[in-house]
Amino acid sequence: MTDKPTDATDLVSALEMVGPRLRRVREQRGLTLTEAALETGISKSTLSRLETGQRKPSLELLLPLAQTYRVPLDDLVGAPEVGDPRIRLKPRRVNGRTVLPLTRPGGIQAWKIVIPRNQSDPQPRTHDGFEWLYVLSGRMRLVLGTQDLVLGVGEAAEFDTQVPHWFGSTGKEPAEVLSIFGRPGERMHVIEERDMMDPRTDSAH
Repeated sequence: MTDKPTDATDLVSALEMVGPRLRRVREQRGLTLTEAALETGISKSTLSRLETGQRKPSLELLLPLAQTYRVPLDDLVGAPEVGDPRIRLKPRRVNGRTVLPLTRPGGIQAWKIVIPRNQSDPQPRTHDGFEWLYVLSGRMRLVLGTQDLVLGVGEAAEFDTQVPHWFGSTGKEPAEVLSIFGRPGERMHVIEERDMMDPRTDSAH
């Protein structure tokens, strides 16, 4: 009969992996220990001991780290995937548009956005991150800096959201758009294929 690891052994193994995981995520975000300490309010020495396994992780320490690194708490502790993997879509109205979340909170976020015909008045804004847009149906107007573009079905655009931007309807018909948004360091690149992607998409970068 083969002996199975006890729950206590599994717990110890999981805790031993938290430190290396914290270091890997911090480095992926491009943060030094000093910068992470400033953003989380946790001392540099405590963070260092967490990453080297000299300090046992606690919820009090992991929560601010998860918020700073913008990752789900489960990703830091290596919790196993359980339950139904399907995401239950709950449409909501945001600024007159119907928004359906396609991902869970944390990391890169994806939404399907239904833009009504009357959403055609540009109101550019800026914020940190990168956004990738793909037109599912209708035609979408994209204002990006000094550019004023119209994208049709199958066309995509990727841009730094620190550039003043706005996207909406052309005023003639509704549009359905797939939006993927990532924080700095989480960028999706548009792959162009001949006869599948209009080369004019380059103008939206």
